[in-house]
Amino acid sequence: MKTRVHSDELKQETYKGLEERGITIDAMAEIVYTLQAPYAPELTMETCRDSVHAVLRKREVQHAVLVAVELDKLAEAKALSPVLQRIVETDEGLFGVDETIALGAVNINGSIAVTTFGFLDKAKIGIIKELDTKREDGKVNTFMDDIVCAICANASGRIAHRMRDEEEQKESMVAELDKIRENFKEHIHPYEPLVANPLYEASSCNLSELSLTEEKA
Repeated sequence: MKTRVHSDELKQETYKGLEERGITIDAMAEIVYTLQAPYAPELTMETCRDSVHAVLRKREVQHAVLVAVELDKLAEAKALSPVLQRIVETDEGLFGVDETIALGAVNINGSIAVTTFGFLDKAKIGIIKELDTKREDGKVNTFMDDIVCAICANASGRIAHRMRDEEEQKESMVAELDKIRENFKEHIHPYEPLVANPLYEASSCNLSELSLTEEKA
């Protein structure tokens, strides 16, 4: 009988694979911060880290990470067939399977994540550039650099969507408060509580008279 891989084991292997390839959460969070900070002055690195972790909880992303790690390791070990070996270890320009695998994991946060992925794949900033240019000691990151692009693009897109949601919630709250104020102005005269409210009339009594009444009682 086939046994499924438990989600906890899958998550553990994903983080382990990233660590083995020298990819940290902070390194990816820095890219996310660089992308989103111009649009969110109050953005913090902690929020960016949380977003990266949230993306890494997605099964599609975990699968892509494991495949990328394995293929790059096989290329480093010269374990691929001769033609594919040369293509992968040199990251040949017309080889697009690495991007295809990454794109399969980048759609979870909408078109903004896809366009951000395209930008990162060309700009190659931060840890992505390090992975793309690291060739010493037979290192191969042909698949891994694109997967990191996908993770950062997803985390960035996730923050962008949440920022929009928060803005709309604030706008709705302000509109609701304005509506309450308008209703209050329409139905209650500013002096009406002072004239009609019996509590106000009672509070206007002479305190000494109240004291005398209490003593007589």
